[in-house]
Order: sequence, then C-alpha cells, then structure tokens
Amino acid sequence: MRDTWPLLKEHDFPDIERGTLDTLQLNLGYLCNLACIHCHVAAGPNRKELMDRDTLALALEVARARGVRTLDLTGGSPEMNPHFRWFVAEARQQGLHVMDRLNPTIIEEPGYEWSADFLAAHQVEVVASLPCYSAANVDEQRGNGVFEASIRALQRINALGYGQPGSSLVLNLVYNPNGAFLPPDQDALEADYKRLLGEEFGIVFNRLYALANMPIQRYGSWLLSKGRFDAYMGTLREAHRDDNLQAVMCRNLVSVDYQGYLYDCDFNQMLGLPMGGHTPEDRHRPHLRDLLDAPPPRRIATAGHCYGCTAGQGSSCGGALD
Repeated sequence: MRDTWPLLKEHDFPDIERGTLDTLQLNLGYLCNLACIHCHVAAGPNRKELMDRDTLALALEVARARGVRTLDLTGGSPEMNPHFRWFVAEARQQGLHVMDRLNPTIIEEPGYEWSADFLAAHQVEVVASLPCYSAANVDEQRGNGVFEASIRALQRINALGYGQPGSSLVLNLVYNPNGAFLPPDQDALEADYKRLLGEEFGIVFNRLYALANMPIQRYGSWLLSKGRFDAYMGTLREAHRDDNLQAVMCRNLVSVDYQGYLYDCDFNQMLGLPMGGHTPEDRHRPHLRDLLDAPPPRRIATAGHCYGCTAGQGSSCGGALD
C-alpha cells in the first residue's frame, strides 16, 4: 500500500482550535469481517490490533473526569472486540450516549448473531455503512454479496424498532462516493435512499450521512495507483469553504486508538499524526491518561487531507456540515 503522508504533510490548510470536548471516538481495533477498498483504516479479517479492557476502563474514567457525553465506537468492526458488550453495558450504566459505527453484515457473521438484539437492549445509536442503494456499486466497493447481506441485516434492525417513526432507537446510514468525486447533496441523496430502500426492501432509517473519502490509507493508495491523487486533492481544495471550519468534528471530539493514544480525529490517527500539533516523530505521544490531569490542547493538528472535511457541503462523522 502506497503512503500518501509525504504528499499531505506540507499544506496550507487554515489553523483551527478545539472547542468543548463532548465526544470520545474510540477505535476498538482494526479487526473487521470486510476489507473495503475505500477504508481509511485499512481494516480487515487479518488485523490483530484490539483495544484491551484496561484501556476501555480508562476511557470510562476519562469520560467521567472530562464531562464527556458521547462515546463514538468505531473500528474495524467494533463488535469484534471481545470486550465490546462489557464496555457498552458499563457506558450505558454510566449514562453515556453510545454510538456504534458498524457495517451491517456483522449482524449475519457467525458468532455475532447477538449484535442486533444487544444494541437494541442497550439503546445504542446505530450508524450503519451502506455506500449506495445499488447492489453493483456496494459489491464493487465491499465485495460480492455484501449488499444483500447488508439489506437483510438492516431489515432485522428495523424489526427491532430501529429507524421506525416514534421509536427511540436511532438508525443512521452512511454513504461514501464510489470514485474520486465529492458526495452529492446530502438531503437529496437521503430522499433517494429513503424512497428506493423503502419501496424495494421496506427499510426505514432516520438520517443519511454523506461522507467524503479521505486521500489516505487504502483509498489514498488507490488514487495514487490510478494517477488521480493530485486531481482529487485539487477538487478538495477548490471546493473548500471557510464557513465549514466552525463545524468540523475535531473541534468537539478526541480520537483514541486501540492503545489509548490520542489524535484530533480518526483520519489523523490513521496517519500517525498525534493530537495537538505534535508530529509523528515526537517522543511524547498524548495518551488517555493525560486527560485525567488536564483537558486536551486547543491546537488541532492539520494537514492536506483536512480539505476532505471542508470541501463543498462539508463532511464529518456526522455527515454534511451544512
């Protein structure tokens, strides 16, 4: 896999500062039942990196100390972490809002059939990736049969009450472009998703998040291999909007890797760019335990890939910024 960091570290992205910390985004590990070509984590079935129970317990302690309200769980497939159920139960008992960023196929994976019922029982918000409402596009990006498995999983989630009118169980879907272009208008795309998934499969959901693909890890390597990296970066820069800077996710979130080290976002984590403007070469790497003694620094580390969050309608883990 080709590294895009040398092409991103010299940049002219505007300086930004952190506001109030309200979310810890915890990467529970890079183990996943899929290996998608757009994955900025380079997750897959052969990855061994998993957050241990001590680090998860420390995250709960930090959440109490810092007044964090939301735990945003990501991976890989978070459910494949062996401590997932213990951690979610503890977090909910602590009164924290928990979001689980899953690929729907995990619900049908042998050994994980418990996932849907467990999430519903603990009132976990589900953020499920479905990069298109077309089987051909999803299977091209994620592998043969993934679309059908995802549809079956979403139908099961719906049957538990997720996404239903008047239900407290929230189901949001995530779209990623299947190529070197920006997402279309999120509201219009959401309307298409709701109409087509509803008519063809009876699926309902709350919101659609349209996320831009980041020029890092597998997707960045793919851009380089196709000779499209410079053109894509040009697209991101030309579409940059300063008014998106106030709403980017890093202003209210800290990303935590499976070892407990801190980053300003999940994308910086995958580049090895530590929180607060430290460089990958610095000896000191900020860690969860540091947050027990002091809040995170206001300075946010940036590089060229950050244009992926401010281009056009903007992009974050919560979708468009408009």
